[in-house]
Amino acid sequence: MSSLVAIVGRPNVGKSTLFNRILGHRKALVQDFPGVTRDRHYAEVTRYDIPFTLIDTGGFEPVSEERLLVQMREQSQFAVDEADVILFVLDAREGLTPADREVAAMLRRVDKPVFYVLNKVDGEKQEADLVEFYNLGIDTFFPVSAEHGRGVGDLVDEFLPLLDQGAKGEAAGEEVRLAIVGRPNVGKSSLVNRILGVERVVANPVAGTTRDSVDTPFSYNQKRYVLIDTAGIRRKGKTNEALEKFSVIQSLKAMDRAHVVVVVIDAEEGVTDQDLTVAGYAYERGRAIILAVNKWDLVPKTNQTMGQHLEKLRMSFKFLPFAPVLFLSALTGQRVAKVMSEVETVAAEFNKRVPTPALNNMLVEAVKSHQPPMSSGQRIKLFYVAQTAVRPPTFVIFTNQADAVHFSYQRYLQNKFRESFGFSGCPIRLEFKERDR
Repeated sequence: MSSLVAIVGRPNVGKSTLFNRILGHRKALVQDFPGVTRDRHYAEVTRYDIPFTLIDTGGFEPVSEERLLVQMREQSQFAVDEADVILFVLDAREGLTPADREVAAMLRRVDKPVFYVLNKVDGEKQEADLVEFYNLGIDTFFPVSAEHGRGVGDLVDEFLPLLDQGAKGEAAGEEVRLAIVGRPNVGKSSLVNRILGVERVVANPVAGTTRDSVDTPFSYNQKRYVLIDTAGIRRKGKTNEALEKFSVIQSLKAMDRAHVVVVVIDAEEGVTDQDLTVAGYAYERGRAIILAVNKWDLVPKTNQTMGQHLEKLRMSFKFLPFAPVLFLSALTGQRVAKVMSEVETVAAEFNKRVPTPALNNMLVEAVKSHQPPMSSGQRIKLFYVAQTAVRPPTFVIFTNQADAVHFSYQRYLQNKFRESFGFSGCPIRLEFKERDR
């Protein structure tokens, strides 16, 4: 799994600017509908030798200086709990503040790498005026200008060797790793206990009861599984929106180790932006996905209720038309038995390999039904296709114009793959390469 690098600091010290500078150019996802766009507070950085997840902890608006200190402590503490490396950003122009001292005192007590970043330093003359920051008792500072990029490369070079190299290939062992993810208090732990048939994790109506991911090996139909329950991050009494965003971090960490992801949604509250964020990350990571609508027993029903809810759900999750949907109640046990049956199905699809002759027969029929469009006055030709990977199913299509295949035609081909070979619950990855002459 990739390491987590968290950026902490007061508002307006340049955290988001540093976030964007480290992230660099981000290639847009090939989708033409909303719902898959990521929250800018989280991003996968892949432009360096070691990939990592970058987190910006900004976004709160304190109502007083005292409240600022409280929120600074809360956000920084969560960053310390979850991240592998901390970037503490201070404003070199504004100088040292009580809030900076408060967080620095807390960070000195943690056993994790902390980099003290002095932002808005545009030249050597400004560097000479930074003596007051040494009152923090810190030996090493990193003067940067996030806006202009000055010193940022040196900062990355310093923390990059401390990061985990990341998982190579698939998770060890033959077991299927199943992650239960979702917002705090949607019923993840209750669902885990129902699936396992025991009180494996604490389930409590107070959001944020679970503090750590809990792995549980078990068997189903003589197959081995490892179930990962993810924390709802918020502590008792902590309800501000900025801290709730940290629940996504736990989901990220779980999804890095999972093959199948069950995204749990609250039937009473409906789909929220946070649900879309979590599911979008699972999609980006190429995981098999099941949407589980929990607390279905609390929804008033008519003969049309399930159909209406399903239609709304599909509209919200337009980027997941392949994901199975289950309406269930972890509290009463309603339809919970279908979860593992569905997991077994999508796990098999996730590992499915299709013979090359069958793939090419499908490609010929797809092109015959709908020719690729013209590009630069030349017809795009698709010569042949081969499957190169599973988890997720990945296919390479050889063509005469690899960069010219429009996303709408790519989606058409994905639909043809599904019509012919299934792949329920699985994203399909298509890669286009030009054939050697």
